Amino acid sequence: MRFLFTVIDDGQAAAAGDNASASAAEMAAIDLFNARIQASGQLIAAHGLAAPATATVVDARGDAAIVTAGSFDEGASFAAGFWIVDADDEHAARTLAHDASRACNRRIEVRGLQ
Repeated sequence: MRFLFTVIDDGQAAAAGDNASASAAEMAAIDLFNARIQASGQLIAAHGLAAPATATVVDARGDAAIVTAGSFDEGASFAAGFWIVDADDEHAARTLAHDASRACNRRIEVRGLQ
């Protein structure tokens, strides 16, 4: 089964004044986590995301497309990155998410992919 792990920035970027706000220790821990899940065949993809201010929302559901600058969600928390992983079941995914959260020092939202 495949799962999406969304990395949630709760203000770390604002506190650091930089969207790429992971410390050197966090980056080293993330690299180790990535290497481990790549070696086990569980890593499908992983990426950091640009700042929400760089986002564009496109809504073409009507007669004319509406394009809006910025993120669809203007809250203090935002998606800072993601992993797509392969895990045997939801319990295994949550266990991996626990390790991901420890590595990046951020909350992780876990969702199954359909």
